[in-house]
Amino acid sequence: MAFATWGDSAEGRVSVSRRQFLAAGAGVVGASAVRADGWPDELRRWLGRPAPPTLPGDLTPPVGERPDLAGHVLGRLTFGARPGDHARVSRIGVDAFIAEQLAPEGIRDDECARLLRHECDELADPRSSLLGGAGPGGVGELYEYKDKVLLAQLTRATLLRAVRSERQLLEVMTAFWTDHFNVDPSKGEARWLKVVEDRDVIRAHALGRFPELLRAATLGPAMLWYLDGRVNRRAAPGERPNENHARELLELHTLGVHGGYTQEDVEQVARGLSGWTVRDRRRFGRGRVEFDAGRHDDGPKRVLGRELPAGRGAEDLTAILDLLALHPSTARHLAEKLCRRFVADEPPVRIVERVAAAYLEARGGIRETLAALFAAEEFRDPACRGVKFKRPFHLVVSALRATAAETDAGPALVEHLLRMGHAPFRHATPEGYPEAAHHWESGLLWRWNFALALADGRIRGTRIDVARLRDRLGGEEALMASVLGRRPEAEEQSACAASGGGLALLLASPAFQWT
Repeated sequence: MAFATWGDSAEGRVSVSRRQFLAAGAGVVGASAVRADGWPDELRRWLGRPAPPTLPGDLTPPVGERPDLAGHVLGRLTFGARPGDHARVSRIGVDAFIAEQLAPEGIRDDECARLLRHECDELADPRSSLLGGAGPGGVGELYEYKDKVLLAQLTRATLLRAVRSERQLLEVMTAFWTDHFNVDPSKGEARWLKVVEDRDVIRAHALGRFPELLRAATLGPAMLWYLDGRVNRRAAPGERPNENHARELLELHTLGVHGGYTQEDVEQVARGLSGWTVRDRRRFGRGRVEFDAGRHDDGPKRVLGRELPAGRGAEDLTAILDLLALHPSTARHLAEKLCRRFVADEPPVRIVERVAAAYLEARGGIRETLAALFAAEEFRDPACRGVKFKRPFHLVVSALRATAAETDAGPALVEHLLRMGHAPFRHATPEGYPEAAHHWESGLLWRWNFALALADGRIRGTRIDVARLRDRLGGEEALMASVLGRRPEAEEQSACAASGGGLALLLASPAFQWT
């Protein structure tokens, strides 16, 4: 007799004999903690089965007729509330939860770390020696991997962190900056270097200071490949610099399209960026960013009215980034994008102005800027609730979190995101995936198909135990309240009962699609 379980074979399954099963069980049950689902951790690992999310003791669902402030904060600062999250935030208070999320280094995240080690190889493990090499040249081993393997591992790790990490605001802001500094890993050696960019640029600075994030992004090896910065040089008199990187630096990364710069500024910034390059895989130290003074335009420059004298070499870039990072136009551009993400697609002018002022006062401090945003009355206004249409990634992750799903975040799940047009790291153009609802509303059919597949258990590597969740929450109405973030209406209850697929209908409903 064989037991079919998840595993790591070519088909994703392994067959375990009854004798093997009993032998393994006898060896580990006595020494291992048994989880609530009856599977000892060691036995789960031996069978290739990841641990399901741990449900807290207090699963009291929301009882209000409309989402309250706790539910609103969970819907915006996280990728969706899990069973028990609303009860916890209500107990400790919204302000305490916000402060906690703004300081992710103080949040234990052991379960997520274990899951990453189980589902992803060392490329996605934050403790990996492969990605932890000292110095800018410690990335050469990445070239030994197939680029498609790296992309699959990075995508899986991103999904798993979004679903299971306790540091939810860090994951939300990592996604935000990934779009802001978008790099398409299908171009050149960005195929290998995108992994480094995710770790050393975006994730490392997501809640730090924007000036440091901007410099790391501008000089990231993947970005230098993607925006052709590595070939921007002035090797001979009269040679014009490549303007691709400079244009996106001004238009997308800092000032914004209406930020007051001119074509002359683009040309001057391109001259300032010349000479910065990255070694390709044909050279020793591949992936290393370096400055070639012989290819730098070292003449005088004038950027946004500021004179940069000749002969400064690599310091041209520092001066330009210092000017751009704390420019009032950059402050407003970033404030608008943050308010669009956390408040509304068309945020009130007052909160944008307040957040921009907080950014400048904090000298680009991202935590301080977000703290001002989350404290603003416009963010906490009941009129702000339920007005953000979840992008597909947010929808998928929030559904997995709301149902306490067990997932390996494998190809079957990613396929749903591909069909919805929002798989991580697949956006080809520099502006990143759009935020506003009108970009995503045409994909409702694919959203409904996902909801049905999840509820019916038809996504390979992903499963939910609806009966267990319903029992732990205290019945069907409590399950609905936990998913919706409020007490279900009578019409919703009757519709779910009549449909024969209540959970799928809930996940496909407008109440769940909007947050």
